[in-house]
Amino acid sequence: METQTLTARRKAATERDIAGAAAALFAEQSVAQVTAEQIAQRAGVSVRTFYRYFARKEDAIAPILTVGAARWQAAFAEAGEGPLRDRIPAVIAGQLGADGEGDLQVMRALLIGIESDDALRDVWLRVNDDSERRLREILQRRGAAGADARILAAVATDAIRIAFEEWASTDDGPRPDVLAVEMFRLMSAGISGLD
Repeated sequence: METQTLTARRKAATERDIAGAAAALFAEQSVAQVTAEQIAQRAGVSVRTFYRYFARKEDAIAPILTVGAARWQAAFAEAGEGPLRDRIPAVIAGQLGADGEGDLQVMRALLIGIESDDALRDVWLRVNDDSERRLREILQRRGAAGADARILAAVATDAIRIAFEEWASTDDGPRPDVLAVEMFRLMSAGISGLD
């Protein structure tokens, strides 16, 4: 049992190393200029190991994007009682506001890349779709009915996605947490069942 745990931890660490190397290279150069070989070299693994973990170079950023989504989902699952109209924005602000400046700059570079790279955009949209599904399950466990859970999960996820994309497209706009809360409030204005 301990061996499996150690193996799983090593595998997760290797995946994080590759993801970090890919994100750094994508931030330094355009996605088109980066190769899987460069990512593997930066991560300190063989190209063969890279392809054991990821089918394409763009897929290597999924773990970085997934970590943020998992953090926000866990925070929402643990959020206290009260109207969803208040709890969801509070969790969004708390989680997205916790991102350090370095994390945000890497995220900005990745999001700028999604505008010009369809494969990178596919990864971004796939991670957001998975996040929406997980959030829907959390909402259902917390008592939201089927359609309400679907709508709320979609609105919350899209508010975050759109906020990050808008933030990445400007140099001097509000932080993503401020934009995401604003987007959620705008998009959820007509939804009943939030109170």
